[in-house]
Amino acid sequence: MIRAKVRKVNPTSTKTLVECIVKGILEKKGLEIVTLDLAKINSTICDSFVICHGTSRTHVVALADSVEEIVKKEVGLMPRRKEGTSNGEWVLLDYMDVVVHVFQEPIRHFYKLEALWADAPRTQVVDI
Repeated sequence: MIRAKVRKVNPTSTKTLVECIVKGILEKKGLEIVTLDLAKINSTICDSFVICHGTSRTHVVALADSVEEIVKKEVGLMPRRKEGTSNGEWVLLDYMDVVVHVFQEPIRHFYKLEALWADAPRTQVVDI
């Protein structure tokens, strides 16, 4: 049996990545920022979610763009996948270890991701 070494594609720590993402959200005044630590939950696709919302389509897209810009500048990463910018109701940025969800407020309340992942440790980021 041959065993391959599994290496992280991204050497940046999850904590550092989450901090950069939050910084990008705060820079554009994202609202109700929450991080969910999914690392110890079985069958999850990533280690963390960062969830926030904006006040309009333009705000949601600006928040996602800010996150993308800050993360690229500070840790040199681009999202593996980016979805939802065409309608701006729910933009998803997939950084593999961390997935960012930027909603318009009504869409966030409809999908209730925080409730869906209620067993994950949650951190509320204080808006500055």
